[in-house]
Formats: sequence, C-alpha cells, structure tokens
Amino acid sequence: MEPVRDEALIHIRGLEKSFKGVPVLRGIDLSVRKGEVAFIIGPSGGGKSTLLRCMNFLETPNAGTVSFAGQRLSQGSKDSFQLAPDVELRKARARMPMVFQHFNLFNHMTVLGNIIEGPVVVKGQGKADAIANARRLLAQFGLAEHESKYPAQLSGGQKQRVAIVRALALQPEAILFDEPTSALDPQLVGDVLEAMRELAGSGLTLIIVSHEMSFARVLADSVHFVSGGVIAESGSAEQVFERPQTTALRQFMDSIQR
Repeated sequence: MEPVRDEALIHIRGLEKSFKGVPVLRGIDLSVRKGEVAFIIGPSGGGKSTLLRCMNFLETPNAGTVSFAGQRLSQGSKDSFQLAPDVELRKARARMPMVFQHFNLFNHMTVLGNIIEGPVVVKGQGKADAIANARRLLAQFGLAEHESKYPAQLSGGQKQRVAIVRALALQPEAILFDEPTSALDPQLVGDVLEAMRELAGSGLTLIIVSHEMSFARVLADSVHFVSGGVIAESGSAEQVFERPQTTALRQFMDSIQR
C-alpha cells in the first residue's frame, strides 16, 4: 500500500459523489490531524452527511482519495473508483466508526449485545474481554444499569450514548458523528453533548457534522463550512464564527442567528 506523506490522520483529496447524475460533492479536500476535533457545518442538503459516509465507505465516492493513518484506502477516478486492494472494509470502518443521527442500534440485541458485536465479530476479540470492556465503558457513561435492556426500552439520549459506547468499544482512532443530537428532544441533548465533550478531552480524533453552533464554538479545533459541494471555508472556531471570509458563510451565519 502506498504511504501518504502527510501528518494528517484523515486525508481527503478531490472527493466527488453524485446521486443519479446530480453532483453532491464536487471535489472535497480535507485534512484532520490526530487528536483534532473538527466540525463540519453548512446548510441542509449541502453534502455534509454524504461526506462522512464517503469517509468510511457507507457511500462509494465517484472520485478522489481517502487516506487514514498514512494508508490510502481508496484509489481510482470517475467510473473506476475502488478500495485499495489490501483494504478490508469492515476493519477500515472499525478504525473510524460512525455515530448516526438515528442511533442505528440493533433492535433485537440488548445494549451489551450491541456493544460487543463489533469487537467480537470484526476485531476477533474474546467475548469475555469484550464484555468486560463494554461494562467498563457503560459505567463510564452512566449506563451500567441498562446493559440488559433493548433499544426500545431506552430514551433517545440513552440510545445515543449507547451508540457512542459501541463506537468506543472498537478502540478506534477516530469517530465520525452525523448530527448526533438532531433526533433528540431538547432536554436530552445535554447528556449527549457532555459525553462528546468527555471524548474530546480524551484526545480521540472526532469529526462532527452538527447544527449545534454554540457547542462547536467551545469544542472545535477546526471548523469546515461545506457549500456547493466543496469546503468553501475552513479555520478555527473563532475565525469561522467571528470573521467569516466568504459571502456564503456570512449568509449562513446570518440565517442561523435570526
């Protein structure tokens, strides 16, 4: 596998994605360093979630390269895009799992079953070790008493925290978050944001698509504004929120502040 000479943990160049001939991503360039908390913001329908899904190949890009920890995961160009030949998809995803807007828990499994599934099936961890690690994480996130429950028995905030624990149980190098609070009732958002704040403080790399601008102002190391299928502006939280350079970003900030 060809090494990528870049200090970034995640390195994306020229990423393109279309649906039924309609371009959604038109050439995304993005680099995220190890330990960085990167927020992706922008108007609805602008391609933010598609970008995340292309990072771990829940959607197959039409062109561009995705590299992770110095290894190129993808290769090719339009109409011939493919994974690099020595990349195993499940293991690649386990290195940067996604926490979804609507949780995506297995409804037929208990909380504990959801959490140990990936470590046992994908990473080959022994079941006893996987259970011990899952219980440690459940206790850390205030969920220990829920291990035998099924997702239908949990609140939305509890489901999302279980989804975070499920991702952490894979011992990933990065976690992708796709609007993790948008499906929650307002009174449940705080618990999930606090769990994410704890993750950020641990030094784990986080890439977060979110409409929680106040949260991004406090937590983000970098903010990337997606508009027209490209990253139109990037910078620190202070730069992006206080000194936007592009007309598109200024209009977006005006729209969310009304």
